[in-house]
Amino acid sequence: MGRLVVASNRTAAPGEDRAGGLAVALWDALTERGGLWFGWSGEIAERETRGVRLVAEGNVEFALADLTEAEQQGYYLGYANRALWPVFHYRIDLARFDDSDWDCYAGVNRRFGRLLHQLLRRDDIVWVHDYHFLLLGQELRNNGWQEPVGFFLHIPFPPSEIFSALPQHQRIARALAEFDLLGFQTMRDVGNFRRYMAEHHGAEELPDGRLKAFGRTIRVEAFPIGIDADEFRRFAQGQDASAAAERVGRIIGDRALVIGADRMDYSKGLPQRLRAFGRLLDENEDLRGRVNLIQIAPPSRETVGAYRDLREELDRLAGQVNGDYSDLDWTPIRYLARGYPREVLAGLYRLARVGLVTPLHDGMNLVAKEFVAAQHPDDPGVLILSEFAGAAERMGAALLVNPHDVAGVADAIRRSLEMSREERIERWRALDEEVGTNDVAAWRRAFIAELEAIAGGGA
Repeated sequence: MGRLVVASNRTAAPGEDRAGGLAVALWDALTERGGLWFGWSGEIAERETRGVRLVAEGNVEFALADLTEAEQQGYYLGYANRALWPVFHYRIDLARFDDSDWDCYAGVNRRFGRLLHQLLRRDDIVWVHDYHFLLLGQELRNNGWQEPVGFFLHIPFPPSEIFSALPQHQRIARALAEFDLLGFQTMRDVGNFRRYMAEHHGAEELPDGRLKAFGRTIRVEAFPIGIDADEFRRFAQGQDASAAAERVGRIIGDRALVIGADRMDYSKGLPQRLRAFGRLLDENEDLRGRVNLIQIAPPSRETVGAYRDLREELDRLAGQVNGDYSDLDWTPIRYLARGYPREVLAGLYRLARVGLVTPLHDGMNLVAKEFVAAQHPDDPGVLILSEFAGAAERMGAALLVNPHDVAGVADAIRRSLEMSREERIERWRALDEEVGTNDVAAWRRAFIAELEAIAGGGA
């Protein structure tokens, strides 16, 4: 059995945070068989470096490559986050299509492909992650690698008519076809990709479900990512969680808590969420003074204009609702533009009567699953989930909403606050079974097993 080789934009090298579920899942997979984790070091070099920095922990080796300042601006902040991210999240209006950014993105994939190929052994299993490395499989092929390569996209794949807005969509599609296994979060993403390939490249669907395109045959499947449910349940009952819940409990008293926790990103539907909470108070006088919203939204990518605009909009909306409805002893929205550890968030989720997870589009959204895992079995809160989150495909026991429908989200909050304990328990049990069964370990085992089957001649 060969090594597992993981390629991702960032790694969890020794000394770096390995607390997130994905980092832990990949680390566990690597340590099970020995492996290599390749990616950006997080460092900016004055000039392009020819090699990588190798560090090891146990039977796992890390290969870390630096970026130059120009590469960070063009590849990462530029094409990846100003073109790919908005388009893949259905926001063509926010995309910037800059040829120089594309050239830089392609150049980093080319250089990283060359660096990674130099480290590979014949029987390695290679697993590439996410939108930063859409071209990496093709670059490995260009350097002579003939063994199977898998790719997993953590964000949504948009419909054909949106993806084709990328000026370089044909080149990206050709590169994706060099992977042997393409993994997506949902069947919707799989369907979008298949339709795009059929419409624009004449891809043929074979009887066994594989796609034939550009002279290659590839597997395209959904692998919904999960969380470490047991770990998050432990967090919710831990000391940090209890302290956080007690601290917030002293502030809100016997009021119902509605909570949202999202990275500050235009894909998360945060303005619509604040408007929905304001609408709830507008139309339900009896709830004024009886319910609080805590919205945690740590800023991200603050150098990108769309994110600065979002921050200003959220500041204004929260101030407007609080200005309209606050009283001497009650502030309806506590809007916190900072991050908190997962152990603290687990305590807040457990305290909350309602979890608001209402992205406009999301690959999966693990906050929804963490909220479920954190609940007390005898008195669980209600999950309100966007129908456009990937998690909605398998979490139908949540209250599913259209995040653009402000009145509908407000109604769902009201319904959640009035829901009987029996119905809350019934819904939670169905959700908890899904979260516990299809966890992050099951996700990575399923993907690796499929990739190994291909390597063994099973596809």
